Amino acid sequence: MTELRVGLLGLGTIGVGVARILIEQKELISRRLGKEVRLVAAADRDLATDRGLDFSDIRLSDDANDIVTADDVDLVVELIGGYEPARSFVMTALEHGKHVVTANKALIAKHGEELFPVAAEKGLQIGFEAAVGGGIPCMKALREGLAANAIESVYGILNGTCNFILTKMENEGADYADVLKEAQALGYAEADPTFDVEGIDTAQKLSILAAMAFGSKIKFEEVFTEGISKITAADIESAHEMGYRIKLLGIAKPHGAEGEVETVEMRVHPTLVPLASQMAQVSDSYNAVQISGDFVEHTMYFGRGAGERPTASAVVADIMDIASGFPDGIAHLAPPMGFVQSSRRDKPTMPMADTECEYFIRLMVKDKPGVIASVTSILADHRISLEALIQKERHASHNVPIVMLTHETTEGNLQAAISRITGLEAVEEDDVLILRKESAVA
Repeated sequence: MTELRVGLLGLGTIGVGVARILIEQKELISRRLGKEVRLVAAADRDLATDRGLDFSDIRLSDDANDIVTADDVDLVVELIGGYEPARSFVMTALEHGKHVVTANKALIAKHGEELFPVAAEKGLQIGFEAAVGGGIPCMKALREGLAANAIESVYGILNGTCNFILTKMENEGADYADVLKEAQALGYAEADPTFDVEGIDTAQKLSILAAMAFGSKIKFEEVFTEGISKITAADIESAHEMGYRIKLLGIAKPHGAEGEVETVEMRVHPTLVPLASQMAQVSDSYNAVQISGDFVEHTMYFGRGAGERPTASAVVADIMDIASGFPDGIAHLAPPMGFVQSSRRDKPTMPMADTECEYFIRLMVKDKPGVIASVTSILADHRISLEALIQKERHASHNVPIVMLTHETTEGNLQAAISRITGLEAVEEDDVLILRKESAVA
Protein backbone atom coordinates (compact mmCIF):
# COMPACT_ATOMS: atom_id res chain seq x y z
CA MET A 1 0.00 0.00 0.00
CA THR A 2 1.31 3.48 -0.93
CA GLU A 3 2.41 5.53 2.06
CA LEU A 4 2.58 9.30 2.67
CA ARG A 5 5.07 10.14 5.42
CA VAL A 6 4.28 13.21 7.51
CA GLY A 7 6.60 15.42 9.55
CA LEU A 8 5.03 17.75 12.12
CA LEU A 9 6.42 21.11 13.27
CA GLY A 10 4.98 22.11 16.64
CA LEU A 11 3.42 19.99 19.37
CA GLY A 12 1.21 22.63 20.90
CA THR A 13 -2.57 22.35 21.16
CA ILE A 14 -3.22 21.99 17.42
CA GLY A 15 -0.12 19.88 16.81
CA VAL A 16 -1.19 17.37 19.44
CA GLY A 17 -4.66 17.32 17.88
CA VAL A 18 -3.19 16.54 14.45
CA ALA A 19 -0.94 13.83 15.91
CA ARG A 20 -3.92 12.34 17.74
CA ILE A 21 -5.99 12.07 14.56
CA LEU A 22 -3.12 10.61 12.51
CA ILE A 23 -2.45 8.00 15.20
CA GLU A 24 -5.96 7.17 16.39
CA GLN A 25 -7.75 7.44 13.01
CA LYS A 26 -5.04 5.70 11.01
CA GLU A 27 -7.27 2.81 9.94
CA LEU A 28 -10.17 5.09 8.97
CA ILE A 29 -7.85 7.28 6.88
CA SER A 30 -6.44 4.22 5.11
CA ARG A 31 -9.93 2.93 4.31
CA ARG A 32 -10.90 6.29 2.83
CA LEU A 33 -7.74 6.73 0.76
CA GLY A 34 -6.62 3.21 -0.03
CA LYS A 35 -3.17 4.19 1.18
CA GLU A 36 -1.36 4.89 4.45
CA VAL A 37 -0.74 8.29 6.02
CA ARG A 38 1.91 7.87 8.69
CA LEU A 39 3.31 10.40 11.15
CA VAL A 40 7.03 9.63 11.10
CA ALA A 41 8.60 12.67 12.79
CA ALA A 42 7.78 15.69 14.93
CA ALA A 43 9.72 18.71 16.18
CA ASP A 44 9.14 20.93 19.18
CA ARG A 45 11.39 22.92 21.52
CA ASP A 46 9.77 21.16 24.49
CA LEU A 47 10.09 17.39 24.24
CA ALA A 48 9.82 16.70 27.97
CA THR A 49 6.10 17.39 28.38
CA ASP A 50 3.78 14.37 28.32
CA ARG A 51 1.26 14.95 25.51
CA GLY A 52 -0.81 11.88 26.38
CA LEU A 53 0.07 10.10 23.11
CA ASP A 54 2.29 7.19 22.24
CA PHE A 55 5.20 8.67 20.27
CA SER A 56 7.35 5.53 20.48
CA ASP A 57 7.23 5.00 16.69
CA ILE A 58 7.78 8.68 15.89
CA ARG A 59 11.17 10.37 15.61
CA LEU A 60 11.21 13.45 17.87
CA SER A 61 13.57 16.40 17.50
CA ASP A 62 14.01 19.85 19.03
CA ASP A 63 15.23 21.17 15.66
CA ALA A 64 12.65 21.75 12.92
CA ASN A 65 15.37 21.64 10.27
CA ASP A 66 15.68 17.92 10.98
CA ILE A 67 12.12 17.51 9.71
CA VAL A 68 12.02 19.90 6.71
CA THR A 69 15.15 18.40 5.17
CA ALA A 70 14.59 14.74 6.09
CA ASP A 71 14.62 12.16 3.29
CA ASP A 72 11.89 10.12 4.98
CA VAL A 73 9.33 12.99 5.11
CA ASP A 74 7.02 13.63 2.13
CA LEU A 75 4.79 16.30 3.68
CA VAL A 76 5.53 18.90 6.37
CA VAL A 77 2.81 20.25 8.65
CA GLU A 78 3.72 23.71 9.98
CA LEU A 79 1.96 24.54 13.26
CA ILE A 80 4.50 26.91 14.80
CA GLY A 81 2.54 30.06 13.98
CA GLY A 82 3.69 33.61 13.28
CA TYR A 83 5.90 34.84 10.44
CA GLU A 84 9.39 33.61 11.30
CA PRO A 85 10.82 31.04 11.54
CA ALA A 86 7.65 29.53 10.06
CA ARG A 87 8.25 31.12 6.63
CA SER A 88 11.83 29.86 6.47
CA PHE A 89 10.85 26.33 7.47
CA VAL A 90 8.07 26.19 4.89
CA MET A 91 10.32 27.55 2.15
CA THR A 92 13.01 25.00 3.01
CA ALA A 93 10.44 22.20 2.95
CA LEU A 94 9.28 23.26 -0.53
CA GLU A 95 12.84 23.56 -1.78
CA HIS A 96 13.42 19.99 -0.59
CA GLY A 97 10.40 18.75 -2.58
CA LYS A 98 7.94 18.38 0.28
CA HIS A 99 4.25 19.28 0.26
CA VAL A 100 3.17 21.64 3.03
CA VAL A 101 0.05 21.95 5.18
CA THR A 102 -0.35 24.83 7.63
CA ALA A 103 -2.94 26.44 9.90
CA ASN A 104 -0.99 29.70 9.92
CA LYS A 105 -3.16 32.50 8.51
CA ALA A 106 -0.52 35.14 9.31
CA LEU A 107 2.03 33.25 7.21
CA ILE A 108 -0.32 32.86 4.24
CA ALA A 109 -1.58 36.46 4.45
CA LYS A 110 1.92 37.96 4.53
CA HIS A 111 4.09 35.45 2.65
CA GLY A 112 1.68 33.37 0.59
CA GLU A 113 2.54 35.23 -2.61
CA GLU A 114 6.18 34.31 -2.04
CA LEU A 115 5.45 30.64 -1.32
CA PHE A 116 2.80 29.76 -3.92
CA PRO A 117 5.04 30.29 -7.00
CA VAL A 118 7.72 28.05 -5.50
CA ALA A 119 5.18 25.30 -4.86
CA ALA A 120 3.72 25.65 -8.37
CA GLU A 121 7.16 25.51 -10.00
CA LYS A 122 8.01 22.31 -8.15
CA GLY A 123 4.62 20.66 -8.62
CA LEU A 124 3.87 20.76 -4.90
CA GLN A 125 0.75 21.57 -2.92
CA ILE A 126 0.26 23.98 -0.02
CA GLY A 127 -2.84 23.23 2.08
CA PHE A 128 -4.16 25.84 4.51
CA GLU A 129 -7.86 25.12 5.07
CA ALA A 130 -7.38 25.42 8.83
CA ALA A 131 -6.03 28.97 8.48
CA VAL A 132 -9.52 30.43 7.97
CA GLY A 133 -12.56 29.29 9.91
CA GLY A 134 -10.96 26.42 11.81
CA GLY A 135 -12.97 23.32 10.99
CA ILE A 136 -15.34 25.12 8.57
CA PRO A 137 -14.51 24.05 4.99
CA CYS A 138 -15.14 27.52 3.55
CA MET A 139 -12.02 27.65 1.40
CA LYS A 140 -12.60 24.16 0.05
CA ALA A 141 -16.07 25.37 -0.93
CA LEU A 142 -14.59 28.37 -2.74
CA ARG A 143 -11.83 26.37 -4.39
CA GLU A 144 -13.91 23.36 -5.45
CA GLY A 145 -17.63 23.32 -4.71
CA LEU A 146 -18.26 26.84 -6.08
CA ALA A 147 -15.61 26.76 -8.79
CA ALA A 148 -18.18 27.19 -11.59
CA ASN A 149 -19.40 30.49 -10.12
CA ALA A 150 -18.25 34.05 -10.45
CA ILE A 151 -18.16 34.97 -6.77
CA GLU A 152 -20.24 38.08 -5.99
CA SER A 153 -19.46 38.56 -2.31
CA VAL A 154 -17.89 37.01 0.76
CA TYR A 155 -19.08 37.92 4.26
CA GLY A 156 -17.77 36.36 7.43
CA ILE A 157 -17.71 36.27 11.20
CA LEU A 158 -14.11 35.11 11.27
CA ASN A 159 -13.04 35.72 14.87
CA GLY A 160 -14.62 33.78 17.72
CA THR A 161 -13.21 36.07 20.42
CA CYS A 162 -15.00 39.13 19.05
CA ASN A 163 -18.21 37.21 18.48
CA PHE A 164 -18.11 35.88 22.04
CA ILE A 165 -17.63 39.39 23.43
CA LEU A 166 -20.43 40.94 21.37
CA THR A 167 -22.80 38.08 22.26
CA LYS A 168 -22.12 38.47 25.99
CA MET A 169 -22.49 42.24 25.83
CA GLU A 170 -25.89 41.87 24.18
CA ASN A 171 -27.20 39.07 26.39
CA GLU A 172 -26.05 40.58 29.67
CA GLY A 173 -26.05 44.31 28.93
CA ALA A 174 -22.40 44.28 30.07
CA ASP A 175 -19.64 46.73 29.21
CA TYR A 176 -16.91 45.80 26.74
CA ALA A 177 -14.11 45.97 29.33
CA ASP A 178 -15.88 43.58 31.72
CA VAL A 179 -16.66 41.02 29.02
CA LEU A 180 -13.12 41.21 27.68
CA LYS A 181 -11.79 40.29 31.12
CA GLU A 182 -14.17 37.31 31.21
CA ALA A 183 -13.05 36.25 27.73
CA GLN A 184 -9.43 36.38 28.87
CA ALA A 185 -10.22 34.34 31.98
CA LEU A 186 -11.93 31.68 29.83
CA GLY A 187 -9.05 31.55 27.37
CA TYR A 188 -10.99 33.05 24.45
CA ALA A 189 -8.86 36.20 24.45
CA GLU A 190 -5.10 36.60 24.86
CA ALA A 191 -3.52 38.70 27.61
CA ASP A 192 -2.90 41.24 24.82
CA PRO A 193 -6.15 40.98 22.86
CA THR A 194 -5.27 43.58 20.20
CA PHE A 195 -4.81 41.07 17.38
CA ASP A 196 -8.38 39.82 17.84
CA VAL A 197 -10.44 42.76 19.09
CA GLU A 198 -8.98 45.34 16.69
CA GLY A 199 -9.83 43.16 13.68
CA ILE A 200 -6.30 42.20 12.57
CA ASP A 201 -6.95 38.46 12.75
CA THR A 202 -10.15 38.88 10.73
CA ALA A 203 -8.36 41.05 8.16
CA GLN A 204 -5.71 38.39 7.57
CA LYS A 205 -8.36 35.76 6.99
CA LEU A 206 -10.46 38.03 4.77
CA SER A 207 -7.47 38.88 2.57
CA ILE A 208 -6.98 35.17 1.88
CA LEU A 209 -10.68 34.55 1.16
CA ALA A 210 -10.89 37.57 -1.14
CA ALA A 211 -7.85 36.54 -3.17
CA MET A 212 -9.24 33.03 -3.51
CA ALA A 213 -12.69 34.27 -4.48
CA PHE A 214 -11.62 36.79 -7.12
CA GLY A 215 -8.37 35.41 -8.52
CA SER A 216 -6.39 38.31 -7.10
CA LYS A 217 -3.19 38.52 -5.07
CA ILE A 218 -3.34 38.52 -1.25
CA LYS A 219 -3.18 42.10 0.05
CA PHE A 220 -3.63 41.93 3.80
CA GLU A 221 -2.05 45.35 4.36
CA GLU A 222 -4.75 47.00 2.21
CA VAL A 223 -7.78 45.67 4.12
CA PHE A 224 -9.67 48.50 5.86
CA THR A 225 -9.74 47.41 9.49
CA GLU A 226 -11.66 48.54 12.58
CA GLY A 227 -12.24 46.59 15.80
CA ILE A 228 -14.94 46.38 18.45
CA SER A 229 -13.31 48.20 21.38
CA LYS A 230 -15.42 51.37 21.01
CA ILE A 231 -18.78 49.59 21.10
CA THR A 232 -20.90 49.99 24.23
CA ALA A 233 -23.84 48.04 25.60
CA ALA A 234 -25.99 51.09 24.78
CA ASP A 235 -24.92 50.89 21.13
CA ILE A 236 -25.91 47.24 20.99
CA GLU A 237 -29.30 48.08 22.53
CA SER A 238 -29.87 50.96 20.06
CA ALA A 239 -29.02 48.73 17.11
CA HIS A 240 -31.42 46.08 18.41
CA GLU A 241 -34.21 48.65 18.70
CA MET A 242 -33.69 49.48 15.03
CA GLY A 243 -33.86 45.82 14.03
CA TYR A 244 -30.16 44.99 13.84
CA ARG A 245 -27.45 43.08 15.67
CA ILE A 246 -23.80 44.16 15.73
CA LYS A 247 -21.26 41.65 14.39
CA LEU A 248 -17.61 42.07 13.46
CA LEU A 249 -17.66 41.14 9.77
CA GLY A 250 -15.03 40.69 7.12
CA ILE A 251 -16.56 41.78 3.80
CA ALA A 252 -15.15 41.34 0.30
CA LYS A 253 -16.78 42.23 -3.02
CA PRO A 254 -15.54 42.50 -6.62
CA HIS A 255 -16.17 45.60 -8.72
CA GLY A 256 -15.99 45.82 -12.50
CA ALA A 257 -17.97 45.79 -15.70
CA GLU A 258 -19.51 42.70 -17.31
CA GLY A 259 -18.14 40.22 -14.80
CA GLU A 260 -14.52 41.42 -15.05
CA VAL A 261 -13.01 42.04 -11.61
CA GLU A 262 -11.27 45.41 -11.82
CA THR A 263 -11.01 46.28 -8.13
CA VAL A 264 -11.57 44.34 -4.92
CA GLU A 265 -13.39 45.81 -1.93
CA MET A 266 -12.08 44.50 1.40
CA ARG A 267 -13.14 45.78 4.80
CA VAL A 268 -13.35 44.58 8.40
CA HIS A 269 -15.48 46.46 10.91
CA PRO A 270 -18.39 46.17 13.33
CA THR A 271 -21.46 45.82 11.14
CA LEU A 272 -25.23 46.08 11.55
CA VAL A 273 -26.87 42.89 10.25
CA PRO A 274 -30.66 42.37 10.21
CA LEU A 275 -31.97 40.47 13.23
CA ALA A 276 -33.78 38.03 10.95
CA SER A 277 -30.63 37.09 9.02
CA GLN A 278 -28.80 33.81 9.56
CA MET A 279 -25.59 35.73 10.25
CA ALA A 280 -27.25 37.48 13.19
CA GLN A 281 -27.98 34.10 14.80
CA VAL A 282 -24.28 33.12 14.95
CA SER A 283 -23.42 33.50 18.63
CA ASP A 284 -20.68 32.94 21.19
CA SER A 285 -17.36 31.79 19.70
CA TYR A 286 -18.81 30.32 16.51
CA ASN A 287 -17.75 31.49 13.05
CA ALA A 288 -19.76 31.72 9.85
CA VAL A 289 -18.96 32.54 6.23
CA GLN A 290 -21.49 33.49 3.55
CA ILE A 291 -20.34 33.11 -0.06
CA SER A 292 -22.59 34.27 -2.90
CA GLY A 293 -22.12 33.25 -6.52
CA ASP A 294 -23.86 34.14 -9.75
CA PHE A 295 -25.30 30.63 -10.22
CA VAL A 296 -25.45 29.19 -6.71
CA GLU A 297 -26.76 32.40 -5.07
CA HIS A 298 -26.20 32.40 -1.26
CA THR A 299 -24.34 29.62 0.57
CA MET A 300 -23.35 29.64 4.24
CA TYR A 301 -20.78 27.72 6.29
CA PHE A 302 -21.01 27.60 10.08
CA GLY A 303 -19.06 26.01 12.90
CA ARG A 304 -16.24 26.26 15.40
CA GLY A 305 -13.60 28.62 14.11
CA ALA A 306 -10.80 27.56 16.45
CA GLY A 307 -9.78 24.97 19.01
CA GLU A 308 -7.78 21.76 18.95
CA ARG A 309 -10.28 19.38 17.41
CA PRO A 310 -11.90 21.49 14.65
CA THR A 311 -8.57 22.97 13.52
CA ALA A 312 -6.78 19.63 13.62
CA SER A 313 -9.65 18.13 11.60
CA ALA A 314 -9.10 20.71 8.85
CA VAL A 315 -5.33 20.15 8.86
CA VAL A 316 -5.71 16.39 8.45
CA ALA A 317 -8.31 16.89 5.70
CA ASP A 318 -5.65 18.83 3.75
CA ILE A 319 -3.13 16.05 4.39
CA MET A 320 -5.62 13.49 3.07
CA ASP A 321 -6.32 15.56 -0.06
CA ILE A 322 -2.63 15.62 -0.89
CA ALA A 323 -2.25 11.95 0.01
CA SER A 324 -5.00 11.04 -2.44
CA GLY A 325 -2.75 12.03 -5.36
CA PHE A 326 0.54 10.86 -3.88
CA PRO A 327 3.04 9.82 -5.22
CA ASP A 328 1.89 10.04 -8.85
CA GLY A 329 1.18 13.75 -8.69
CA ILE A 330 -1.42 16.21 -7.52
CA ALA A 331 -2.65 17.43 -10.88
CA HIS A 332 -6.18 16.38 -9.95
CA LEU A 333 -6.22 18.83 -7.02
CA ALA A 334 -7.41 22.40 -7.40
CA PRO A 335 -4.60 24.98 -7.12
CA PRO A 336 -4.11 26.28 -3.54
CA MET A 337 -5.77 29.64 -4.31
CA GLY A 338 -8.43 28.20 -6.62
CA PHE A 339 -6.89 29.67 -9.81
CA VAL A 340 -3.82 28.40 -11.63
CA GLN A 341 -0.84 30.47 -10.51
CA SER A 342 -0.27 31.98 -13.97
CA SER A 343 -3.82 33.39 -14.12
CA ARG A 344 -3.83 35.18 -10.75
CA ARG A 345 -3.68 38.96 -11.10
CA ASP A 346 -2.54 41.90 -8.99
CA LYS A 347 -5.91 43.65 -8.79
CA PRO A 348 -6.22 47.06 -7.09
CA THR A 349 -8.01 47.37 -3.77
CA MET A 350 -10.98 49.71 -3.87
CA PRO A 351 -10.32 52.84 -1.76
CA MET A 352 -12.48 52.82 1.34
CA ALA A 353 -13.69 56.33 0.47
CA ASP A 354 -15.42 54.90 -2.63
CA THR A 355 -17.37 52.16 -0.83
CA GLU A 356 -21.11 52.64 -0.35
CA CYS A 357 -23.06 51.74 2.78
CA GLU A 358 -25.82 52.80 5.07
CA TYR A 359 -24.48 54.00 8.40
CA PHE A 360 -25.30 53.94 12.11
CA ILE A 361 -23.88 57.05 13.78
CA ARG A 362 -23.81 57.66 17.52
CA LEU A 363 -22.86 61.14 18.74
CA MET A 364 -22.59 62.46 22.28
CA VAL A 365 -23.73 66.10 22.26
CA LYS A 366 -24.46 68.86 24.74
CA ASP A 367 -28.14 69.14 25.63
CA LYS A 368 -28.95 72.52 24.16
CA PRO A 369 -31.13 73.91 21.34
CA GLY A 370 -29.99 73.79 17.73
CA VAL A 371 -27.49 70.95 18.01
CA ILE A 372 -29.49 68.41 16.04
CA ALA A 373 -30.30 71.02 13.40
CA SER A 374 -26.60 71.77 12.97
CA VAL A 375 -25.74 68.09 12.65
CA THR A 376 -28.45 67.30 10.10
CA SER A 377 -27.56 70.44 8.11
CA ILE A 378 -23.96 69.23 7.74
CA LEU A 379 -25.17 65.79 6.69
CA ALA A 380 -27.39 67.39 4.05
CA ASP A 381 -24.44 69.44 2.75
CA HIS A 382 -22.71 66.15 2.04
CA ARG A 383 -25.77 64.58 0.37
CA ILE A 384 -26.48 62.25 3.31
CA SER A 385 -30.13 61.64 4.15
CA LEU A 386 -31.44 60.03 7.33
CA GLU A 387 -33.66 56.99 7.68
CA ALA A 388 -34.02 57.41 11.45
CA LEU A 389 -32.87 59.67 14.28
CA ILE A 390 -33.28 58.86 17.97
CA GLN A 391 -32.37 61.06 20.92
CA LYS A 392 -31.58 58.87 23.93
CA GLU A 393 -31.83 59.71 27.66
CA ARG A 394 -29.47 62.32 29.08
CA HIS A 395 -26.31 61.01 30.75
CA ALA A 396 -25.14 62.07 34.19
CA SER A 397 -22.67 64.35 32.40
CA HIS A 398 -25.69 66.24 30.98
CA ASN A 399 -24.67 65.11 27.49
CA VAL A 400 -27.21 63.42 25.25
CA PRO A 401 -26.58 60.47 22.91
CA ILE A 402 -28.00 60.92 19.42
CA VAL A 403 -28.31 57.83 17.22
CA MET A 404 -28.84 58.17 13.47
CA LEU A 405 -29.32 55.65 10.68
CA THR A 406 -28.50 57.01 7.23
CA HIS A 407 -29.52 56.02 3.76
CA GLU A 408 -26.78 54.78 1.44
CA THR A 409 -23.85 57.10 0.85
CA THR A 410 -20.14 56.83 0.20
CA GLU A 411 -17.57 56.46 2.96
CA GLY A 412 -15.88 59.60 1.62
CA ASN A 413 -19.05 61.68 2.04
CA LEU A 414 -19.66 60.27 5.49
CA GLN A 415 -16.13 60.92 6.75
CA ALA A 416 -16.14 64.47 5.39
CA ALA A 417 -19.40 65.14 7.21
CA ILE A 418 -18.19 63.59 10.46
CA SER A 419 -15.03 65.71 10.32
CA ARG A 420 -17.19 68.85 10.28
CA ILE A 421 -19.63 67.51 12.88
CA THR A 422 -16.90 66.71 15.39
CA GLY A 423 -15.68 70.28 14.95
CA LEU A 424 -18.93 71.61 16.43
CA GLU A 425 -18.50 72.98 19.94
CA ALA A 426 -21.53 70.99 21.15
CA VAL A 427 -20.21 67.59 19.97
CA GLU A 428 -17.86 65.45 22.07
CA GLU A 429 -15.16 64.64 19.51
CA ASP A 430 -13.88 61.55 21.33
CA ASP A 431 -17.32 60.00 21.76
CA VAL A 432 -18.41 59.26 18.18
CA LEU A 433 -19.16 55.78 16.82
CA ILE A 434 -19.71 54.88 13.19
CA LEU A 435 -21.06 51.44 12.22
CA ARG A 436 -21.75 50.25 8.70
CA LYS A 437 -24.91 48.39 7.75
CA GLU A 438 -25.08 45.31 5.51
CA SER A 439 -28.54 44.19 4.46
CA ALA A 440 -27.29 41.67 1.89
CA VAL A 441 -26.19 39.08 4.47
CA ALA A 442 -28.40 36.00 4.40
